[in-house]
Amino acid sequence: MQYKLTRRFLMASAIAMTAITASGPLAAVLAQDKPVIRMSTPASETDQRSVALATVFGPAIGEFATYQPHYNASLVPQGSELEAIAAGDLEMSITSAQELANFLPEFSIFATGYVHRSAQHQVNVFNDPLMDPFKEKVESELGVKLLAVMYLGKRHVNLRFPRSEKNVMAPADLAGVNLRMPGSDAWQFLGRALGANPTPMAFTEIYTALQTGSVDGQDNPLPTVVDAKFYEVTKQVSLTAHLVDLNYVAFSKAVWDKLTPEQQATVQKAAEDAAQSGRDGQLKKEDELVAFLKEQGLEVYEPDLNAFRTHVQAQYVGSEFAKAWPEGVLDKINALAD
Repeated sequence: MQYKLTRRFLMASAIAMTAITASGPLAAVLAQDKPVIRMSTPASETDQRSVALATVFGPAIGEFATYQPHYNASLVPQGSELEAIAAGDLEMSITSAQELANFLPEFSIFATGYVHRSAQHQVNVFNDPLMDPFKEKVESELGVKLLAVMYLGKRHVNLRFPRSEKNVMAPADLAGVNLRMPGSDAWQFLGRALGANPTPMAFTEIYTALQTGSVDGQDNPLPTVVDAKFYEVTKQVSLTAHLVDLNYVAFSKAVWDKLTPEQQATVQKAAEDAAQSGRDGQLKKEDELVAFLKEQGLEVYEPDLNAFRTHVQAQYVGSEFAKAWPEGVLDKINALAD
């Protein structure tokens, strides 16, 4: 708690100093006839989000600004992008609900299991009036404007057992399964809510752990299953889609306020168009990977998603994680499912 309060104090101070002095890198950017919009991301240049922003967003704002992407956290360390924007040292990034929740706990609702059901559901939620208080708080407290939502992918359960040994159709089927998940409290809670025995482990150790049986499975989007070659040491993927993960296109409010209304409209549309392009690319890639994994001999199937969704959401209601959620928002989100 002290860490979070300290970070918030530092961010508030940075925002105030930026507003008062308009000095530093931000001032230099704003002083140019054609400002440079630097975008920092931990993603690679070939990531669908990176490609979409470079090929759609950048050209769209080219008449009045220069888009300058920085990949692999080469400009700003991963996890520090929001502070950099608040301090006037960065113009743009993509940020997760998990990162925003570090400063505004109510954002944890968007990082919760089965809150979003699909890529389109994310868009429905982001564009609904229920998001207005969330967006306004990000602007007023962090100096960041959220322009669009980008689809990151669905996380699924990937096991070393064949389906004949462990057929994962409902949460009860994961009882006793040692499922590697990231080590934070939120991730471990989600693992338990799924019905599994969540096991914290560094990402770099997963392949060997699956190979030796130290863990029974892991959860990640299909692109990760393929890129990390987990399919070599596993037998099945149950398409639980327990987290439909996202990023928000985050833009400096200070820079935004210096743009003309016409330029603001262009930036907004460019962000939305880039998000749609990245979404289409990621969905296409996921479909192709299902076929690829089946070709590698894995059993890929869809479980009873309603059983998982009902069980997992019930675990969150009344938990510590739900205390910061505005009343009634979860029901509104569920009602927007496509």
